[in-house]
Amino acid sequence: MRVIVLGGGVVGVTTAYQLQKDGHEVVVLERQPQVAAETSWGNAGMIAPGHSFVWSSPKAPMILLKSLVLKDQALRFKLSADPRLYSWSWLFLMECTAEKARRNTLLKHRLAAYSQSVLHEVIADEQIDYDRNDRGILYFHRSQQALDKGVEHMKLLESDGQEIRVLDRDGVGALDPSLASAKDKIAGGIHCPTDETGDPAKFTRALAAKVAERGGEIRTDTTITGIETSGAGVTEVLTDKGSVKGDAYVLALGSYSPLIAKAIGISLPIYPIKGYSLTIPVGNRPHPPTIASLDEHNLVAISRFGDRIRVTATAEFAGYDTSHKPADFDFMKGVTQELYPEGADYDRAEMWAGLRPMTPNNLPEFGQRRLRNLYLNSGHGHIGWTMSHGSARITADLIAGRRPAISMDGLLN
Repeated sequence: MRVIVLGGGVVGVTTAYQLQKDGHEVVVLERQPQVAAETSWGNAGMIAPGHSFVWSSPKAPMILLKSLVLKDQALRFKLSADPRLYSWSWLFLMECTAEKARRNTLLKHRLAAYSQSVLHEVIADEQIDYDRNDRGILYFHRSQQALDKGVEHMKLLESDGQEIRVLDRDGVGALDPSLASAKDKIAGGIHCPTDETGDPAKFTRALAAKVAERGGEIRTDTTITGIETSGAGVTEVLTDKGSVKGDAYVLALGSYSPLIAKAIGISLPIYPIKGYSLTIPVGNRPHPPTIASLDEHNLVAISRFGDRIRVTATAEFAGYDTSHKPADFDFMKGVTQELYPEGADYDRAEMWAGLRPMTPNNLPEFGQRRLRNLYLNSGHGHIGWTMSHGSARITADLIAGRRPAISMDGLLN
């Protein structure tokens, strides 16, 4: 078939790759001058099944409430005139029970672990340089009490096959000597040795080049303006460069998927949650991070991409606003400098803010809604890089009429 993929982020491009492997002709439509220029550009770059816990937990409502007064909360809720924010937030709150959080976390972990296995198949088949680091990810805590709670919390993922190693303060220092100067501020951590990191934008652009080399079309600078339907199917996608027709269509526009879907009568529970990141050159600094880490107390994530480090933090319920100012990055930069004082050229940090396409239960939307030849692959939230490859394979399987390799119970509405 000829399949049109709407969206050139990591989810859209990996989907095009899997579809092309199945023998389909693929066309990717992307409004930016190059692929992976929005959400896929500035995230933490973690392939992290060990970080599959959903945000919609029993703790979330109080954190959001506090954020109306306190400005240093990891989750921030900003009052808005957008009615979609409140309807989505209500659905989010309905997922914040202990039972639903446990269920959704296990579903998310199932998808994340499967997706990582698909990624490994892809990199075995393709020569792609994306600054991969396969030494795992360290999730560390500042107090023994927090560490003990973290270990107990992690048992849920461990019960689902996630490998974990509990480290004391000395163990953390041995794992990453670049943390030596901050070791007295860390009680210990949980090392997930099978987690990994890599630059998602670098990967996505290399994979898109391979799709193009094999006859696929990657149409950048192409803005989607609408979708035409007839009866129970899509007939064409309208763009500022003309219409594009195919036999099947995949909606992979991340935070913008619900805006396009709404115009054709499909309601998607996806809302943009803004995140902030810094990309900082290592320069000549002698002690950059050697392994990705997450400061669980401050919820600041730090990854090493070759000659750069990526620092991410904050989840702000602020609609489609991607504006930012230097003060927005002071806290995350300060935390990173405290941990790695000789880790990077902090004065040369590049600031970025982007949107995470979140669903209330933190699980992506798959499959068809109402229209027989339109397939969803959107709403991957804060670990879209982690879940992208499995989601792409699942979408290719659904289009082919095959049963996906993992159970879709709870994942397919």
